[in-house]
Amino acid sequence: MPVPRRRFRALARRWWPMAVAVPLGAAAGTGYAVVSHPSYASSAYVVVVPQNAGENASAVNFAQAYGRLTGQPQVLIGAAAETHHSVAALAALVRGTTSPDAPVIEITGTGPRPEDAVQNAGAVARSLMAFGNSGSKETGVKLVQLAAAAEPDAPASPSATLDTAVGGAAGVLLGTLVMLTRRGPGPDPGSTTAVFPTQAETPRTEGVYR
Repeated sequence: MPVPRRRFRALARRWWPMAVAVPLGAAAGTGYAVVSHPSYASSAYVVVVPQNAGENASAVNFAQAYGRLTGQPQVLIGAAAETHHSVAALAALVRGTTSPDAPVIEITGTGPRPEDAVQNAGAVARSLMAFGNSGSKETGVKLVQLAAAAEPDAPASPSATLDTAVGGAAGVLLGTLVMLTRRGPGPDPGSTTAVFPTQAETPRTEGVYR
């Protein structure tokens, strides 16, 4: 058998798990993107405004604090009644993010339809402003809507490109595991028997008695 053919067969025997697992994983990711239900996302923006000039750092700190409260029941209870969701269900559909150097809170709502995402984001933004402004005298800041949620043009998920890439990566991992398990066990160090040179018998010398 020619040397190139032998090398090809050796490589095929070694790498066939990877060659099979990667395309299958990518195909599975693409199939998931095709059959899964779309989810839309929309964001509303709330800005924290200081009541006294020169307290921008304090406004940033309050924005981060209010951003962490976005998914809490005391904020969501008002929005839940508006969106006809339970508090727990609405908490899974919205999230709040903040910037470390700007007093802005981004409230992202998701839903199976574009109008659902807009409604969830807008309702939570209004509920957060009502919650924060109820204590403006104590905090010295006021929450104001910076931008209303807009209806998205395309779903945020699934993403065929991302899901295919994730499936391919899973195939790489699976193929690697299969290749590792197919390797034969190495020599057992404990079973190695040391070989020592035999020692020649020392000739016995008989004593000579006179």
